[in-house]
Amino acid sequence: MTIRSMTGFAQLKGEHGKTAYTFTAKSVNHRFLDLHLRLPARSELFEQQLRKLVKEKMHRGHVELSLALEYAGASGISVNRELVAGYVNAFRDLSDELGLKGEPDLNGIFRLNGVLSASSEMPEEEALQGALLAAAGELIEALNANRRLEGDHTRAELETRMDQLERNTAEVEKLRDTVLAAHLERIRQRMNELLEGKAEPDRLLQEAAMLAERSDVQEEIVRMQTHIKHFRALLVEGAEVGKKLDFLLQEMNREANTMLSKTTGLAGDATRITELGLALKSDIEKSREQVQNVE
Repeated sequence: MTIRSMTGFAQLKGEHGKTAYTFTAKSVNHRFLDLHLRLPARSELFEQQLRKLVKEKMHRGHVELSLALEYAGASGISVNRELVAGYVNAFRDLSDELGLKGEPDLNGIFRLNGVLSASSEMPEEEALQGALLAAAGELIEALNANRRLEGDHTRAELETRMDQLERNTAEVEKLRDTVLAAHLERIRQRMNELLEGKAEPDRLLQEAAMLAERSDVQEEIVRMQTHIKHFRALLVEGAEVGKKLDFLLQEMNREANTMLSKTTGLAGDATRITELGLALKSDIEKSREQVQNVE
């Protein structure tokens, strides 16, 4: 399974009977599913069904979905012929009854409520709405396919970042013993200078070892490696993993910060660990930028 980006676009055109339709969908990143629909008037029932369909197939992202309808006929205007005939018959019946002459004004009838229907209104035909709902399903699948394609590029970028994080963490691990020994020796020398040799040697070494242990980055190395492994597993798992990936990157950043705090001010190989820690933070931040767009 692959991850999905929250950025995508899809469009679907079709016809059902005398009605042509155009569905358009686009999405960008968002913390939750933020759905905006632009539908013809009188689409309340259809809108409910459409919202349910989208929520079943998408989980996160700002999604905009629009539907435009075109009807065959007089410039996209449909006429309620039964209603017009009723008005005309009523006019003529009343004219005969009152002994009046004249014919009904068609322009006046067209201005009456319900006679004309613009293409901006949703027809009440169940068959048409069923066809539109099926088309909406195809549209969402196309949008998700586009998001998966974008997700493949994001996944490749994230895997490259994880490779770099692994290499830099491995180098920190190689330098750890040397840095720890150098730090221990530095502490011992400093304590000897301060105490002028009056302290017990064994006790002095114990205190130095405790201080050096506080500067050991082994725990951070192990946790960083564990987080990277978990991150890779989520990339393979796919589906809705964006929030989990972001959380792991926050944890990685915390480990990198701790490495830096423990090695700041040390000389020798510790300087290289500081450089590697900064590189870790840079790759983590770039990964977080990518993950912000993962569903």
